[in-house]
Amino acid sequence: MNQSSLSLSRSRAVAGASYMILAGIAFALLNVATQWLAMTLAFPPAATAFWQYAFALVLSAPLLFRLGWKSMRTRFAGRHLLRVILAALGVQTWVAGLASVPIWQAIALVMTSPFFIIIGARLFLGETVGRARWAATFTGFAGAMIILQPWADSFSPAALLPVLSALLWGGSSLLMKNLTAFEPPETITVWLLVLLTPINAGLALASGFVVPSGLALALLLAAGLLTVVGQYLLTLAYNAADAAYVQPFDDLKLPLNVLAGWLVFGYAPAGYLWLGALLILGASLFLMTAELRRERQVR
Repeated sequence: MNQSSLSLSRSRAVAGASYMILAGIAFALLNVATQWLAMTLAFPPAATAFWQYAFALVLSAPLLFRLGWKSMRTRFAGRHLLRVILAALGVQTWVAGLASVPIWQAIALVMTSPFFIIIGARLFLGETVGRARWAATFTGFAGAMIILQPWADSFSPAALLPVLSALLWGGSSLLMKNLTAFEPPETITVWLLVLLTPINAGLALASGFVVPSGLALALLLAAGLLTVVGQYLLTLAYNAADAAYVQPFDDLKLPLNVLAGWLVFGYAPAGYLWLGALLILGASLFLMTAELRRERQVR
């Protein structure tokens, strides 16, 4: 590798890490806005999810126009619809969880999503899991149980909502992985953007539709903007560098959200969070490095 290519590789690595960290900051701010709406303003979670993604859709209109309706041609409309329904329900349960669960606890628990994906890949995609993947999965769930503490008197069933959202988002990711074998990324993206808002609208109508005003409207506009910015930064991060390289920087979302929750709401995370989070993060990093070694051996 010459000096020029080495410098280019380093610059892309720095760019990828920077974009991922900036995306984590955007999502931490998004979670603060969402929790403020739910806890302080008592804005309904279903309506919050609808308006957040409706505003995000409006802000994403240039992308839709650029891709065009022809990108929606598909032979798997049912899979697209199921994937978006699971994603929408994941958003609903996530927002509902933030109405009663501190940000730090919710973020730590939703990080169990990769382990649900592993189990689903074995059950529905027929992938070989192996001892390393099973060990990482059980370790991650042990970390989640330490954070949840279902045996404690202070346990609330609402704490299970972030875990449920992780399960739903894991199912959505599995369907996306299946669709990538048959569909271009543009088709998968457009179906998500087009279907997510009407599905959220139906869920909001079923639970009582609310039109925002004042501070709630401002926070929802900010949430929509942060959703678009965060997703765009994630795309830039994965485009700039390998996924295996930038993924550990995504794990910074835990301390970023802990900091945001402490600064805005005064949440002081309990000591057991760090033990449970360490198990979840350690299992995730172990999985990533194991998969990277396996890919290199295949090559």
